[in-house]
Amino acid sequence: MKQLLPLLFSLLLLPGCGGNSSDGSYQQITQEKAKEMMDSQDVIIPDVREQDEYDSGHIPGALLLPVGSIDENTAADVIPEKDSVVLVYCRSGNRSRTASSRLAKLGYTNICEFGGINTWPYETES
Repeated sequence: MKQLLPLLFSLLLLPGCGGNSSDGSYQQITQEKAKEMMDSQDVIIPDVREQDEYDSGHIPGALLLPVGSIDENTAADVIPEKDSVVLVYCRSGNRSRTASSRLAKLGYTNICEFGGINTWPYETES
C-alpha cells in the first residue's frame, strides 16, 4: 500500500484536465484550481462571453471566443492543438458549460470549465 501512495499522488498532479472525450464531456474545476493551473503550466483561456463583456474586464491572458460563434474554425483559431489544456469561463458559468461541451464534441480533450468571472477573486484586466 505504501508503494501505491506515491503513484496515486503523482497521478493527481498530472497537468491538464484529462479524461475528456469527443462525447461532449469536460471537467469542472474550482477557480482556485484554475488559477493554480494558470500559474504553473501552459494553458489556453477562452472567455466565451461577448466582445463588450470581454472589453469591460477579463482574466489576464484570456482570448475571446463567444459561445455562439464556436465551430471547428473559430475554435481552431483560438485553440490550435486539440490536446491543449483549455480553461473555459464566462460571466456566471452557464455559457462556459455550453462552450466546454461544444469544444469537447469538436475533439478537444483537455477541457476544464471553472465558472464565471463574476466570482473570480483574482486579477482582471480591461
